Amino acid sequence: MSTIVDVLGQADLSAPPSSIPLAAGEVRAGFPSPADDYLETTLDLNELLIPHPTATFFVRAKGHSMEKHGIYDGDLLIVDRSLEAGVGDVVIMAVDGELTCKQMQKIGQRYYLCSGNEQFPPIPLAGCDCHCWGVVTDNIHSLRRGRSAK
Repeated sequence: MSTIVDVLGQADLSAPPSSIPLAAGEVRAGFPSPADDYLETTLDLNELLIPHPTATFFVRAKGHSMEKHGIYDGDLLIVDRSLEAGVGDVVIMAVDGELTCKQMQKIGQRYYLCSGNEQFPPIPLAGCDCHCWGVVTDNIHSLRRGRSAK
């Protein structure tokens, strides 16, 4: 199955800022340092992830074609419609009326939508009815088994 998306809605401009404590330092994949046990500041995820609220939408990924790009079935994608898509960007593209999530690539002199799964061949943009719906800027992916980002 190709990765398609369901549009969940636009970023809520009226939502109050939600500050979350931000730990100072970096997370290591080894033993923790006792000196890193303090908070640096707070972090507002809306401010960090949504620089263009009026053009930002949330979509839910469905399918397995983008797994090598870190996008899994059920992931919540943040899409900015104000950005111009470029080679290497993961985009939401309307192809023949259906929204799909793929990476934009240039092969030779032609542009293609490419998946992260060899089972899905590149989709040539020339000769099909398509337009870029938006650029995926971030992916909210739950690491707990059996639970998708809701």
